[in-house]
Amino acid sequence: MSDKTREYLDTFWELVDELLNAVLFVLIGLEVLVLSFEGQYLLAGALAIPAALLARFLSVGTVVTVLKKATGQEFTPHAIKIMTWGGLRGGICVALALSLKVEIHARQSQYDSVGELVLSMTYVVVAFSILVGGLTIGPMLSRLGLAGQGKTDAP
Repeated sequence: MSDKTREYLDTFWELVDELLNAVLFVLIGLEVLVLSFEGQYLLAGALAIPAALLARFLSVGTVVTVLKKATGQEFTPHAIKIMTWGGLRGGICVALALSLKVEIHARQSQYDSVGELVLSMTYVVVAFSILVGGLTIGPMLSRLGLAGQGKTDAP
């Protein structure tokens, strides 16, 4: 495969990725319209944010530490902080919460409101990750002295 063909192929798949991400976030946005955000659910979601950040920190920190010791692999300074704060934005989380809500409802369980609670909490955490995490990751990288290190100069 020539370099030009590889470049076109990479560009094509990047475009497909961007389009699918756009569709995903439109669907997530449409689901927000039918959610019931009660005060208790919003409070539970706000309490879930530090729990989610702590879980990200522990899982990422454990893997990075094990990889450092096992392979001698060096990581970017502050890699654990960056991956914790800039964690995944929530497509999988929302899909799992939606399927849980549907499964609970399908069983006609007395815990039907738990599905709505979990979904609302998930949306609060995802919204925090997208808005707060996404908007502050650049300044965080600058403050850590890592801004612009991954950029390459295109001809």
